[in-house]
Amino acid sequence: MRGMDTDTLPPRLRDFVHHLEQAVDGAPAEAPLLARGRALLQALVAHDDWLPEAFARPHPQYYQQYLLHADAAQRFSVVSFVWGPGQGTPIHDHTVWGLIGMLRGAEESQAYAQDAQGRWRPHGPARLLRPGEVEAVSPTIGDVHRVRNALPDGVSISIHVYGADIGRVQRHVFTEEGATKPFVSGYANPTPSPVSPT
Repeated sequence: MRGMDTDTLPPRLRDFVHHLEQAVDGAPAEAPLLARGRALLQALVAHDDWLPEAFARPHPQYYQQYLLHADAAQRFSVVSFVWGPGQGTPIHDHTVWGLIGMLRGAEESQAYAQDAQGRWRPHGPARLLRPGEVEAVSPTIGDVHRVRNALPDGVSISIHVYGADIGRVQRHVFTEEGATKPFVSGYANPTPSPVSPT
């Protein structure tokens, strides 16, 4: 499953991908890469006029994860998450660096950490993300959280950037009691894709 071809990306998204490629090409350490990526993603989600309708459709039961662009070398991917009312994730990790930028609506992110008995407990207060705001995750700075749509009666959309083709990465979901289950998320993109594959 592929996202949009680089030549068909909306101009704002194409510019974002171009500048992120330059940042990744520099192969910096994680901290400066996240700082640069955060600034780029903030500029992207400051405007809600570029996301194609095909990548903004909610599902009545499940949140949707649409691949917008995957770097040819799988160094990063850009994904839209579309949340219907009341939808959210289990506690989960990413295993790679990630940036979450709020495009539309609102999203609540609660970090988790294990206690001495190996149970997962909320770590710090939940963070409410509003349009234009960005947060980061990674195994280095904190990688386990639970996310939900903060709107009880509306759709929310966030743009996620990960340091891999996240739909192909084996990750983990956790119960609060400490049980672990591996998963690979894949993508909800329609088949065939409405645009040419890369």
